[in-house]
Amino acid sequence: MAEISVEQIKKLKELSGAGLTDAKKALVEADGDFDKALEAMRKKGLTKAEKRGDRETREGLVDSYIHDGRLGAIVEVNCETSFVAKTDEFKTLAHQIAMQVASMAPLYVSEDDIPEDVRAAKMKELEENFKGPENMKEQILAGQAKKAFSDKVLMNQPYILDDSKTVEQFIKEAIAKTGENITVRQFKRIELGVTE
Repeated sequence: MAEISVEQIKKLKELSGAGLTDAKKALVEADGDFDKALEAMRKKGLTKAEKRGDRETREGLVDSYIHDGRLGAIVEVNCETSFVAKTDEFKTLAHQIAMQVASMAPLYVSEDDIPEDVRAAKMKELEENFKGPENMKEQILAGQAKKAFSDKVLMNQPYILDDSKTVEQFIKEAIAKTGENITVRQFKRIELGVTE
């Protein structure tokens, strides 16, 4: 069995947001392989984050980001308790979401927020231009519709500070660290000289 140092345990605890006991257990199970232990902890944390997704979020904060006095965004990000809402980590997360909105100009928080008439109009357009095999039509159209809206849906966008993950994955990592459900309730983006 590999030698496991206190420094490794502390570092894993810090990066995963887990307790010392869980961090040590993960390192033991990974036979001292730090990266393997961290990956296992992240998977476990994200699984827990999925379960927390149903819990109600009534606390939180409103944050904003202004870029060069020409464009900006204001967001409402919610969590379960005022304690978490006051932490630096949560404030940073809210600010980064505001930066994302200002930079990437999403129209909707999630796919559920896309109005049915907008979705239906896009499906009609895709159907009229469909040139694939009939037996695959439904699957192909569903994929094309998802792709058409992906850059307009905040949760599906690549996260601007780490494009290896989506905004939704970034938020799930924060849920795993805080132990609370976190949701983006609403946002507004304003650009100088541009009206909706």
